[in-house]
Amino acid sequence: MAIRETVSADGTRLVYRTFGAEQARPLVLIHGWAQSSRCWGDDVLAALAEDHRVIAVDLRGHGYSDVPAAGYDDPANWAADVHAVLTAEAVTAGAVLLGWSYGGLVICDYLAAHGTSAIDGVVLVGAITSIGRGQAGGRVGAAMKAAIPAAMADDPATALAALASFGSALTGPLDGTAGAGTRSQALLGAGLSTPPHVRAGLFARTAGHDDLLRALDVPVCVIHGTADAVVDVSAGEHAAALVPRSTASYWEGCGHGPFVEDPARFVAEVRAFAADPGGGVPLADDSAAAITR
Repeated sequence: MAIRETVSADGTRLVYRTFGAEQARPLVLIHGWAQSSRCWGDDVLAALAEDHRVIAVDLRGHGYSDVPAAGYDDPANWAADVHAVLTAEAVTAGAVLLGWSYGGLVICDYLAAHGTSAIDGVVLVGAITSIGRGQAGGRVGAAMKAAIPAAMADDPATALAALASFGSALTGPLDGTAGAGTRSQALLGAGLSTPPHVRAGLFARTAGHDDLLRALDVPVCVIHGTADAVVDVSAGEHAAALVPRSTASYWEGCGHGPFVEDPARFVAEVRAFAADPGGGVPLADDSAAAITR
Protein backbone atom coordinates (compact mmCIF):
# COMPACT_ATOMS: atom_id res chain seq x y z
CA MET A 1 0.00 0.00 0.00
CA ALA A 2 1.22 3.50 -0.84
CA ILE A 3 -0.12 6.85 0.39
CA ARG A 4 0.04 9.51 -2.28
CA GLU A 5 -1.24 13.00 -2.92
CA THR A 6 -1.99 15.28 -5.82
CA VAL A 7 -3.37 18.79 -6.30
CA SER A 8 -6.71 19.55 -7.92
CA ALA A 9 -7.39 22.39 -10.35
CA ASP A 10 -8.23 24.89 -7.59
CA GLY A 11 -5.16 24.03 -5.50
CA THR A 12 -6.88 21.60 -3.12
CA ARG A 13 -4.51 18.84 -1.99
CA LEU A 14 -6.03 15.38 -2.36
CA VAL A 15 -4.76 12.30 -0.52
CA TYR A 16 -5.35 8.78 -1.79
CA ARG A 17 -4.08 5.26 -1.21
CA THR A 18 -3.05 2.70 -3.80
CA PHE A 19 -3.00 -1.09 -3.54
CA GLY A 20 -2.06 -3.87 -5.94
CA ALA A 21 0.06 -4.21 -9.05
CA GLU A 22 0.73 -1.07 -11.08
CA GLN A 23 0.02 -2.89 -14.36
CA ALA A 24 -3.42 -4.17 -13.30
CA ARG A 25 -6.71 -2.53 -14.32
CA PRO A 26 -7.28 0.62 -12.22
CA LEU A 27 -10.28 0.39 -9.87
CA VAL A 28 -10.93 3.83 -8.38
CA LEU A 29 -13.00 3.84 -5.17
CA ILE A 30 -14.88 7.03 -4.27
CA HIS A 31 -16.53 7.08 -0.85
CA GLY A 32 -19.74 8.78 0.25
CA TRP A 33 -20.88 11.78 2.25
CA ALA A 34 -18.95 12.37 5.50
CA GLN A 35 -16.75 9.29 5.11
CA SER A 36 -13.22 8.55 3.85
CA SER A 37 -11.19 5.98 1.94
CA ARG A 38 -11.09 3.88 5.11
CA CYS A 39 -14.81 3.15 4.88
CA TRP A 40 -14.22 0.14 2.61
CA GLY A 41 -12.30 -1.86 5.23
CA ASP A 42 -8.81 -3.31 4.92
CA ASP A 43 -10.01 -6.81 4.01
CA VAL A 44 -12.12 -5.52 1.11
CA LEU A 45 -9.29 -3.36 -0.23
CA ALA A 46 -6.81 -6.23 0.01
CA ALA A 47 -9.16 -8.63 -1.78
CA LEU A 48 -9.91 -6.18 -4.59
CA ALA A 49 -6.19 -5.52 -4.99
CA GLU A 50 -5.47 -9.19 -5.71
CA ASP A 51 -6.25 -8.60 -9.38
CA HIS A 52 -6.80 -4.83 -9.68
CA ARG A 53 -4.85 -1.65 -9.07
CA VAL A 54 -7.02 -0.14 -6.36
CA ILE A 55 -6.97 3.64 -5.91
CA ALA A 56 -8.97 4.70 -2.83
CA VAL A 57 -9.55 8.45 -2.68
CA ASP A 58 -10.21 10.83 0.21
CA LEU A 59 -12.56 13.40 -1.31
CA ARG A 60 -11.96 17.09 -0.64
CA GLY A 61 -13.06 17.97 2.88
CA HIS A 62 -12.79 14.34 3.99
CA GLY A 63 -10.15 12.08 5.47
CA TYR A 64 -6.63 13.45 5.02
CA SER A 65 -7.41 15.67 2.02
CA ASP A 66 -7.53 19.45 2.29
CA VAL A 67 -10.66 21.13 3.63
CA PRO A 68 -11.51 24.20 1.55
CA ALA A 69 -13.83 26.79 3.08
CA ALA A 70 -16.23 26.61 0.13
CA GLY A 71 -16.75 25.14 -3.32
CA TYR A 72 -18.58 21.93 -2.39
CA ASP A 73 -21.57 23.02 -4.48
CA ASP A 74 -19.49 23.26 -7.67
CA PRO A 75 -19.53 20.14 -9.88
CA ALA A 76 -16.40 21.39 -11.64
CA ASN A 77 -14.42 20.86 -8.44
CA TRP A 78 -15.56 17.24 -8.04
CA ALA A 79 -14.84 16.53 -11.71
CA ALA A 80 -11.39 18.10 -11.40
CA ASP A 81 -10.62 16.06 -8.26
CA VAL A 82 -11.23 12.73 -9.97
CA HIS A 83 -9.34 13.91 -13.05
CA ALA A 84 -6.39 15.00 -10.90
CA VAL A 85 -6.09 11.58 -9.28
CA LEU A 86 -6.31 9.77 -12.61
CA THR A 87 -3.71 12.10 -14.09
CA ALA A 88 -1.37 11.66 -11.12
CA GLU A 89 -1.59 7.89 -11.55
CA ALA A 90 -1.13 8.13 -15.35
CA VAL A 91 -4.50 6.46 -15.92
CA THR A 92 -5.50 7.20 -19.50
CA ALA A 93 -7.60 4.14 -20.35
CA GLY A 94 -9.28 1.05 -18.94
CA ALA A 95 -10.28 2.31 -15.48
CA VAL A 96 -13.37 1.29 -13.56
CA LEU A 97 -14.86 3.96 -11.28
CA LEU A 98 -16.73 2.76 -8.19
CA GLY A 99 -18.80 5.21 -6.17
CA TRP A 100 -20.65 4.62 -2.92
CA SER A 101 -23.55 6.92 -1.99
CA TYR A 102 -22.49 10.52 -2.81
CA GLY A 103 -19.55 9.02 -4.69
CA GLY A 104 -21.94 8.12 -7.50
CA LEU A 105 -22.76 11.81 -7.96
CA VAL A 106 -19.05 12.69 -8.00
CA ILE A 107 -18.51 10.11 -10.75
CA CYS A 108 -21.32 11.66 -12.79
CA ASP A 109 -19.74 15.11 -12.32
CA TYR A 110 -16.48 13.71 -13.68
CA LEU A 111 -18.08 11.95 -16.64
CA ALA A 112 -20.05 15.07 -17.57
CA ALA A 113 -16.84 17.10 -17.72
CA HIS A 114 -14.30 14.59 -19.04
CA GLY A 115 -16.22 11.84 -20.78
CA THR A 116 -15.33 8.16 -20.82
CA SER A 117 -12.05 8.03 -22.75
CA ALA A 118 -10.20 6.79 -19.64
CA ILE A 119 -13.08 4.68 -18.34
CA ASP A 120 -14.21 1.13 -19.19
CA GLY A 121 -16.98 0.81 -16.62
CA VAL A 122 -18.75 2.24 -13.58
CA VAL A 123 -20.01 0.60 -10.37
CA LEU A 124 -22.70 2.42 -8.37
CA VAL A 125 -23.07 1.16 -4.78
CA GLY A 126 -26.07 2.49 -2.86
CA ALA A 127 -25.42 5.58 -4.95
CA ILE A 128 -27.11 8.77 -5.99
CA THR A 129 -26.55 10.12 -9.50
CA SER A 130 -28.50 13.37 -9.06
CA ILE A 131 -29.33 15.64 -6.14
CA GLY A 132 -32.10 18.07 -5.27
CA ARG A 133 -35.84 18.14 -4.82
CA GLY A 134 -37.66 16.03 -7.39
CA GLN A 135 -34.54 14.27 -8.68
CA ALA A 136 -35.39 10.56 -8.90
CA GLY A 137 -31.72 9.65 -9.05
CA GLY A 138 -31.15 11.33 -5.70
CA ARG A 139 -34.03 9.97 -3.64
CA VAL A 140 -32.95 9.43 -0.03
CA GLY A 141 -34.38 7.03 2.53
CA ALA A 142 -36.00 7.46 5.92
CA ALA A 143 -32.75 7.50 7.93
CA MET A 144 -31.27 10.29 5.84
CA LYS A 145 -34.46 12.34 5.91
CA ALA A 146 -34.59 12.04 9.69
CA ALA A 147 -30.96 13.16 10.09
CA ILE A 148 -31.19 16.30 7.92
CA PRO A 149 -30.56 19.14 8.73
CA ALA A 150 -29.34 18.32 12.26
CA ALA A 151 -26.44 16.24 10.89
CA MET A 152 -24.94 19.44 9.48
CA ALA A 153 -25.15 21.38 12.76
CA ASP A 154 -22.18 23.15 14.33
CA ASP A 155 -23.39 22.16 17.78
CA PRO A 156 -21.61 18.86 18.56
CA ALA A 157 -24.43 17.39 20.65
CA THR A 158 -26.96 18.06 17.88
CA ALA A 159 -24.71 16.63 15.17
CA LEU A 160 -23.76 13.59 17.25
CA ALA A 161 -27.38 12.72 17.94
CA ALA A 162 -28.31 13.11 14.28
CA LEU A 163 -25.41 11.06 12.94
CA ALA A 164 -25.93 8.41 15.61
CA SER A 165 -29.56 8.17 14.52
CA PHE A 166 -28.36 6.39 11.41
CA GLY A 167 -27.97 3.44 13.77
CA SER A 168 -27.27 0.34 11.71
CA ALA A 169 -28.29 1.96 8.41
CA LEU A 170 -24.65 2.09 7.25
CA THR A 171 -23.58 -1.31 8.54
CA GLY A 172 -26.66 -3.51 8.65
CA PRO A 173 -28.00 -5.08 11.86
CA LEU A 174 -25.41 -5.45 14.60
CA ASP A 175 -26.36 -9.08 15.10
CA GLY A 176 -23.16 -10.36 16.61
CA THR A 177 -21.19 -10.39 13.37
CA ALA A 178 -17.51 -10.12 14.22
CA GLY A 179 -16.33 -6.52 14.04
CA ALA A 180 -19.73 -5.04 13.18
CA GLY A 181 -19.80 -2.80 16.23
CA THR A 182 -16.29 -1.55 15.56
CA ARG A 183 -17.13 -0.74 11.93
CA SER A 184 -20.29 1.08 12.98
CA GLN A 185 -18.34 3.26 15.41
CA ALA A 186 -15.63 3.94 12.82
CA LEU A 187 -18.19 5.15 10.29
CA LEU A 188 -19.83 7.35 12.93
CA GLY A 189 -16.41 8.73 13.82
CA ALA A 190 -15.68 9.57 10.18
CA GLY A 191 -18.96 11.46 9.99
CA LEU A 192 -18.12 13.51 13.07
CA SER A 193 -14.57 14.23 11.87
CA THR A 194 -15.91 15.68 8.62
CA PRO A 195 -16.36 19.41 9.34
CA PRO A 196 -19.97 20.66 9.55
CA HIS A 197 -19.53 23.10 6.66
CA VAL A 198 -18.41 20.22 4.45
CA ARG A 199 -21.35 18.05 5.48
CA ALA A 200 -23.69 20.92 4.65
CA GLY A 201 -21.89 22.01 1.49
CA LEU A 202 -22.29 18.67 -0.25
CA PHE A 203 -26.06 19.07 -0.11
CA ALA A 204 -26.13 22.74 -1.14
CA ARG A 205 -26.70 22.11 -4.80
CA THR A 206 -29.09 20.70 -7.37
CA ALA A 207 -27.80 18.53 -10.21
CA GLY A 208 -29.51 16.19 -12.64
CA HIS A 209 -27.55 13.62 -14.63
CA ASP A 210 -30.35 11.68 -16.34
CA ASP A 211 -29.28 12.79 -19.81
CA LEU A 212 -25.71 11.76 -19.06
CA LEU A 213 -26.84 8.28 -17.99
CA ARG A 214 -29.05 7.84 -21.06
CA ALA A 215 -26.09 8.59 -23.34
CA LEU A 216 -23.43 6.70 -21.38
CA ASP A 217 -21.32 4.50 -23.66
CA VAL A 218 -19.70 2.30 -20.97
CA PRO A 219 -21.30 -0.48 -18.90
CA VAL A 220 -22.61 0.25 -15.42
CA CYS A 221 -23.13 -2.19 -12.54
CA VAL A 222 -25.64 -1.08 -9.89
CA ILE A 223 -25.39 -2.71 -6.44
CA HIS A 224 -28.09 -1.60 -4.01
CA GLY A 225 -29.67 -2.97 -0.85
CA THR A 226 -33.45 -3.25 -0.88
CA ALA A 227 -33.54 -2.05 2.76
CA ASP A 228 -31.28 0.96 2.20
CA ALA A 229 -32.59 3.71 4.51
CA VAL A 230 -29.98 6.28 3.45
CA VAL A 231 -30.31 6.21 -0.35
CA ASP A 232 -33.59 4.69 -1.42
CA VAL A 233 -33.31 1.65 -3.69
CA SER A 234 -35.43 3.50 -6.26
CA ALA A 235 -32.41 5.75 -6.93
CA GLY A 236 -30.42 2.71 -8.03
CA GLU A 237 -33.34 1.38 -10.05
CA HIS A 238 -33.63 4.76 -11.76
CA ALA A 239 -29.98 4.73 -12.83
CA ALA A 240 -30.13 1.12 -14.01
CA ALA A 241 -33.19 1.87 -16.13
CA LEU A 242 -31.53 4.82 -17.86
CA VAL A 243 -28.09 3.41 -18.70
CA PRO A 244 -28.06 1.59 -22.07
CA ARG A 245 -25.73 -1.18 -20.81
CA SER A 246 -26.49 -1.87 -17.17
CA THR A 247 -26.42 -4.76 -14.75
CA ALA A 248 -28.23 -4.38 -11.43
CA SER A 249 -27.88 -6.49 -8.32
CA TYR A 250 -30.44 -5.76 -5.60
CA TRP A 251 -29.49 -7.32 -2.28
CA GLU A 252 -32.54 -8.50 -0.37
CA GLY A 253 -32.74 -6.94 3.11
CA CYS A 254 -29.36 -5.19 2.81
CA GLY A 255 -28.86 -1.61 4.02
CA HIS A 256 -26.61 1.17 2.80
CA GLY A 257 -23.25 -0.60 3.18
CA PRO A 258 -23.16 -3.84 1.15
CA PHE A 259 -19.38 -4.05 1.55
CA VAL A 260 -19.89 -4.07 5.33
CA GLU A 261 -22.83 -6.48 5.49
CA ASP A 262 -21.39 -9.07 3.11
CA PRO A 263 -17.82 -8.18 2.08
CA ALA A 264 -17.18 -11.51 0.35
CA ARG A 265 -20.17 -11.12 -1.92
CA PHE A 266 -19.32 -7.47 -2.57
CA VAL A 267 -15.76 -8.32 -3.58
CA ALA A 268 -16.94 -11.16 -5.81
CA GLU A 269 -19.43 -9.01 -7.70
CA VAL A 270 -17.08 -6.04 -8.10
CA ARG A 271 -14.17 -8.20 -9.20
CA ALA A 272 -16.32 -10.03 -11.73
CA PHE A 273 -17.59 -6.80 -13.26
CA ALA A 274 -14.24 -4.99 -13.20
CA ALA A 275 -12.50 -7.94 -14.86
CA ASP A 276 -14.89 -7.74 -17.82
CA PRO A 277 -17.23 -4.72 -17.64
CA GLY A 278 -18.92 -5.64 -20.89
CA GLY A 279 -19.83 -9.06 -19.53
CA GLY A 280 -21.88 -7.80 -16.56
CA VAL A 281 -21.57 -9.66 -13.27
CA PRO A 282 -22.77 -13.08 -12.09
CA LEU A 283 -25.58 -12.34 -9.64
CA ALA A 284 -26.13 -14.18 -6.38
CA ASP A 285 -29.17 -16.42 -6.13
CA ASP A 286 -30.65 -14.34 -3.32
CA SER A 287 -30.68 -11.07 -5.28
CA ALA A 288 -34.16 -9.60 -4.92
CA ALA A 289 -34.09 -8.70 -8.58
CA ALA A 290 -31.61 -8.47 -11.37
CA ILE A 291 -31.60 -6.51 -14.60
CA THR A 292 -29.18 -6.85 -17.48
CA ARG A 293 -29.64 -4.46 -20.35
